[in-house]
Amino acid sequence: MEEVNLVLRENEFVFNFPLDGVIRSYETNQLGSNSPCEDSRTEASLLHRNGFICGIFDGHGGAACGQVVSKRLLRYVSAATLPRQVLRDQMKQGCSSQSFLKCHNDNVDFVSEIKPIYEASFQKYIKELCETPQRDVASELVNAFLQLDDGLSEEALAVSDLRTMGVALSGAVACLVHLEGLQLHVASTGDCGAVLGILDPQTQQWTPKKLNIEHNTENIGEVRRILAEHPRQEQETVIRNGRLLSQLAPLRAFGDFRYKWSVDVMQNKVVPMFGEHAVAPHYYTPPYLTARPDVQQHQLGPNDKFLVIASDGLWDFLSPSEVVSLVGEHIDSKKILEPMRLPEDDNVTLQEISAQLAERKAGLTRKPIDSNAATHLIRNALGATDYGIEHSKISYYLTLPKDVVRLYRDDITITVIYFNSEQIAKLQPASPDDPAKSDKALGA
Repeated sequence: MEEVNLVLRENEFVFNFPLDGVIRSYETNQLGSNSPCEDSRTEASLLHRNGFICGIFDGHGGAACGQVVSKRLLRYVSAATLPRQVLRDQMKQGCSSQSFLKCHNDNVDFVSEIKPIYEASFQKYIKELCETPQRDVASELVNAFLQLDDGLSEEALAVSDLRTMGVALSGAVACLVHLEGLQLHVASTGDCGAVLGILDPQTQQWTPKKLNIEHNTENIGEVRRILAEHPRQEQETVIRNGRLLSQLAPLRAFGDFRYKWSVDVMQNKVVPMFGEHAVAPHYYTPPYLTARPDVQQHQLGPNDKFLVIASDGLWDFLSPSEVVSLVGEHIDSKKILEPMRLPEDDNVTLQEISAQLAERKAGLTRKPIDSNAATHLIRNALGATDYGIEHSKISYYLTLPKDVVRLYRDDITITVIYFNSEQIAKLQPASPDDPAKSDKALGA
């Protein structure tokens, strides 16, 4: 058990925000299956305004694309969602790609030979932003995804370096969260997942709300979109065996330019470096793939308690409703570990205190093994049975040989964001049915 705990907790990370913010804290964890792990995660506070941004990136065909996109996409989005005048002022002062956000969990930088290439692409991007009118957040998110993906292509073709080409030919799906004020946006490309945990104040029951849709062959609308973009003669080959061109499971992704570049580029640039096998079968009318995200917007309310984003390694084991229930139970059980607080009412009775003590005593049986909710989810994903967590089941998954483990479980990366209900309630727009709030708003 001690060894299992060490493995499960190795990549834990927790960050606490000031008490007056919309976010209380977030907890993350990652358990690899591939070696090296192909998932990446990044979290950051937005500079020059009050906001938060984070993302989970699931690479495939190697870790390169996921690692690069996880660092660069947040920088593109943080610049794009900044008011244009502030962005122009920052450009005059000589800003860099790191001038618009502060990362909390990022201790690795790009190699020195590649960093100037990425910086030049970013400077070109923000210059174009300054020359275009400000758009709504959803449009800026879509543009940031597409512009970064175009940059990956241009860099690989211009430099023809094995490293930039390796990033371009590997791929990554992404789920990015942008929060400013009470406005929450989730931009998703591929098959990561995001689910909001909502607590009903009357019944104290947890309800999940999905904030993205997966782009895979189970998404019939996505399949129809792709088929409609190619000639009738290709209807049997574009998607076969549940994969794009019989090869790729996600139907949208960063990188993967072997499904995007023209036939001429593939023959002249890719085949000489990587061979004919780099070209997918039935490759006639590219592009077959896009990095364009779907964006969902949600205004936070006091009943929205947390948000979970995770790579598909988690969703292979647990449903959104199971994930929300597990995190909800984890929140409730952690309260037992906090100091007991008596009601502020001077008329509190001994019977009420006794009932509270009895509730805490009963809750000791539900005391969580893990203080980190992301670890709690991983433990349940690997070890849950009808009779509780089974150590031998987790041990089995963790000791599978490297050459077969990927057949049983994927990389799992999770971020759990906890919201500050009290602060959200204060920031709620004034309602005609709430005279006190309306007066406060008018006074302000």
